[in-house]
Amino acid sequence: MAVGIRIKFAGVTQDQFDEINRHVDPAGDPPKGLLFHASGPIDGGWGVIDFWESRADFDAFTPRIQQSVAAAGVEVQGAPDIKEFPVHETFAG
Repeated sequence: MAVGIRIKFAGVTQDQFDEINRHVDPAGDPPKGLLFHASGPIDGGWGVIDFWESRADFDAFTPRIQQSVAAAGVEVQGAPDIKEFPVHETFAG
């Protein structure tokens, strides 16, 4: 069953996120199980909304995020705030 994942990165700017994403390289090496990704500025940092085929797929991808944050030299203010929510349906317009 698909899951939604909401992540808040405290203190992260757009430039920092873009540098992290450059290391993640989702276009060149798409994450297994990722159905949809969007991100943007939120109060105090950067927010991400993802839809994954399963929580296991997201969990398997998490080390790649951590490695990319380190490779980008970005210091996140505390651990990312991650919330999972069930997905009832998805469709593309």
